[in-house]
This record gives sequence, C-alpha cells and structure tokens, in this order.
Amino acid sequence: MRQISSEEVYTALPIADCIDVVQAAMIAVSHGKANLPLRWLMPIDNGNAMGIMPGGLYEPHIHGIKLISLYPDNPKRGLSSHQGVILLFDSGDGRPIAAVEASSVTAQRTAAASAAATRALSRPNSRVLAILGAGEQADHHLPAHLAVRPFDEVRVWTRTYTNAQAFAARHAAKAASIRAVTTAREAVAGADVVVTATASPKAILMGEWLEPGQHVNLVGASVASAREIDDAGVARGRYFVDTLAGAKAQAGEYLDALKAGAVTEAHILGEIGKVYDGTLPGRMNDADVTIYKSLGVAAQDLAAAHEVLRRVSGN
Repeated sequence: MRQISSEEVYTALPIADCIDVVQAAMIAVSHGKANLPLRWLMPIDNGNAMGIMPGGLYEPHIHGIKLISLYPDNPKRGLSSHQGVILLFDSGDGRPIAAVEASSVTAQRTAAASAAATRALSRPNSRVLAILGAGEQADHHLPAHLAVRPFDEVRVWTRTYTNAQAFAARHAAKAASIRAVTTAREAVAGADVVVTATASPKAILMGEWLEPGQHVNLVGASVASAREIDDAGVARGRYFVDTLAGAKAQAGEYLDALKAGAVTEAHILGEIGKVYDGTLPGRMNDADVTIYKSLGVAAQDLAAAHEVLRRVSGN
C-alpha cells in the first residue's frame, strides 16, 4: 500500500489539473457512476468532530473512505483544521492500494470544485473576485479561481481585519490588485464572483447585497446547522448543488430557507454535474444570479486521490 504525503499531493496534482478531475467526478456522480452514502460526523469534544466519508467510483473502479478529524481551532496552532487520511481500495480484488494525506486533498478538491462551478456559471468576462474568509480555504480558492477567470481585482474580508490584510499581503503577487476591506458588503459590491469560505455558523452574506450577474460559491458551511447566506440570498439565485441527497440533508442555507417558506423544494435546479455535461442549463443570461452550494462529497476526494496515486506511481 502506497503512502502519499501532502507534498506529493500538491506536486502531483496542481490546482488547474485538479479542477478538471473534480469536474469529471461530478459528471460521473450525476450519471449514477458513484456510490455515495451520506457522510457522518461523530462529535468528540470542545466543538471537534470526526468525519467519515465512504464512497465508490465505477470509473476508475475504486472504493475508499476519508477519515478526517475536524478541529476548528487548529489554525491557531499552525495546523489545518482538517487532519486525516484517505484510504483507497482496488474494487477488483479489495486490496488497499493507497493511504493519502487528507488535508491537502480536501483543500485542493474543495477549491477545485468551486472553481469548476465558477467556470461553468460565472460570466466569461468576470474580473472582480470577492472572498469572504481569509483562512486555509481562502488561500486555495484564490489560485483556483485565477486558473479559470481573468480576475484582476480581488477583495478579501474577514471579521478580523488584520487577517484580511495578512491574506492580501501573502498573495499580493498573484493578482494585479488584491486588497483587504473592512466589511463584507464592500467586498461584494460590484464583484463578479463571490466566494464564502468561512467558519461562521450564521449568515455573513445578505441577499439584498447581491447584484444582477453575480455568481456565488457557498463553501464554508457543511452541516445542516450552519449557513453563510440569508434566506433572501438563497431565494435570489439559480441554485445548484453538488449532490441532491447531500443538499436535502445537510445544506443549512437551503434547509433554513425552505423551513422559513422563502423557497420551495423546486428551488434546487439540480446537480452541478448536469450543468457540466450540458444536460441542465446553468446561467441563462448575463443578469442571472447563480449560486453553487458546495458540501463536498467523497467522489471528489477519491477521484483526486486516485489521480495523485496514478501520477506518483507513473501509471
């Protein structure tokens, strides 16, 4: 069984390549070529948890599981909030074939999933990117988005302004203009694409701020009890998800808006994989507000981890 480090993950699968891998995985999911039980979170203590995400793919023919510890305070220790391993098995004979460091795969595939949605749903001439959040996911979402659209202005907001300033400083060379702003509304105003990558359990993006033509990636909230956008924001956009089953069970923003009567079950237009393969219309015109709700699914982890294994093995 091959053990693969985070350094090998980043070297073997650059973000631009990972975007294509994740997009192909989501098409496979929407074509029924994956087995994806709902993930399960086991509480530990002090707000920490263990996530268990099994799954199987038919192309490539593998199955596996991501076991990951979720420790929200880890960044204060200089560590990723996600610590774990992805175990890959050969579905032909059941052999375990790889143990892949999970925090790097999670970071890459999450940003790649958002960037793929941005490529499919945002206006092609999008030039202004707003990132709400300045942590690990924001760090990965910036280069991922620069790989799919010619952004020349980036604005970053987080509740602690000095963290937003630090983000802008460490990424200064990546865009013509990147700056910290003091309010989320200032970041969103006039932006073409908005990414929410926070740990907030309550809405930090308001529907009244959204403007015609914007695309929004909702990334940070991954459980039913958390949300990053208010009911009006959910109702405002053409709303797409990674998987229908996952969204109906765990997409906090959608579930809250549904409970409040702001939307109906028909508000979810479908899975992003069907947008990618052209069977589901995405953006209809330049005035549409489009929203992609990313929960993250095991298919993304397995596809990315398998591609890393294939590359490091020279196959």
